Amino acid sequence: MKNNIKELRKARGLRQEDMAKLLGVSRQTIVAMENDKYDPTLELAIKTARLLEQPVESIFFLDEES
Repeated sequence: MKNNIKELRKARGLRQEDMAKLLGVSRQTIVAMENDKYDPTLELAIKTARLLEQPVESIFFLDEES
């Protein structure tokens, strides 16, 4: 699964550390999500969408090549 978390996070002026704290995860989790190395749980995806004020489906999308 692909995402555009990094762009949305930066647009809101959040550092990875800030976002991690607000979501209750480690900074490494944010790094892994941004680099498409970790697919979040449904709960974390919803929390991320709420934090970034975007619908889940506008943040996370399937990689059409997979």
